[in-house]
Amino acid sequence: MKRSIARGERIERFLDRVSGQHSGKGNPRVKQVVRRIVGDLYRTIEDLDVRPDEFWKAIGYLTSAGQTREFGLISPGLGFDHFLDLRMDAMDEETGIAGGTPRTIEGPLYVEGAPLVKSEARLDDGREAGEVLFMTGRVLNIDGRPLAGAIVDVWHADTHGNYSFFDSTQTEFNLRRRIETDSDGYYRFRSIMPSAYGVEPGGATDVLLELLGRHGRRPAHIHFFISAPGHRHLTTQINIADDPLLHDDFAFATRDGLIPEVVRKKDPGELMKRGLKAPFAEIHFDFVLQPTTSAELETVVEREHPDGDGEERPSKRRDHWTDTHAGG
Repeated sequence: MKRSIARGERIERFLDRVSGQHSGKGNPRVKQVVRRIVGDLYRTIEDLDVRPDEFWKAIGYLTSAGQTREFGLISPGLGFDHFLDLRMDAMDEETGIAGGTPRTIEGPLYVEGAPLVKSEARLDDGREAGEVLFMTGRVLNIDGRPLAGAIVDVWHADTHGNYSFFDSTQTEFNLRRRIETDSDGYYRFRSIMPSAYGVEPGGATDVLLELLGRHGRRPAHIHFFISAPGHRHLTTQINIADDPLLHDDFAFATRDGLIPEVVRKKDPGELMKRGLKAPFAEIHFDFVLQPTTSAELETVVEREHPDGDGEERPSKRRDHWTDTHAGG
């Protein structure tokens, strides 16, 4: 019978040294996590008989993925982003927190500093010919009362599946706005219907997904951060209901309750009223926020985001991941 090297006392002592357990310096939490991850990888190498050439190919892959900054796509592609959402759902259930709009993943393409407008905005710059979309709704509390002054931070892709800031052909903050709700909790915006998109062909994420026998496509969707004083920050997105990839998202972000009806309008009177010459789409969606009475529940979570001046830096987003855990 083959002796388990990765489970021996010698390796356990070695893991202690690797993770700095005997040093009074360093970060105890990082030591704990690193020891667990490295130990699990040692056991994976042994259990699956990973060859040295396979190991170094993996190191090369990770190096390449880091150089092309694709971990923001690999993470949702391997389900980590959705898994974190499921953990937070379970914690809410355990503590009796119910109701509110479902959360779902943020994705890697948020940019800070979008223009802030009162109650109504136009997201697109008018340069792209796409299906015009009007979206409206309210931000409500858990009892159905409107939240005036809430911030609806919205961003989405263009008709080619590209996002401003990451796509140099688009104008600054195209398809990105922050909208402050009116006295009745309403937000409204005009935009163009976003397109489905996929990961970069031949990129690190695409290579990995192909090896897994999976595709790297996402259905059309619109991202939101919703925030209001005294309420938990919400990270979510809606999906476009008629997209063929609706329930086949490589990032696993489609969730029940986040698929509003899309109403197409083509009546001449409606077109004239809107000042349009072609049919357009309408979506109505209300966001419901969960309350919080403790400042601790609005503890920031740091995640790197690029901002409007072109730099990328740690960004502090309020999120209830930190209700009972230290975020990261």
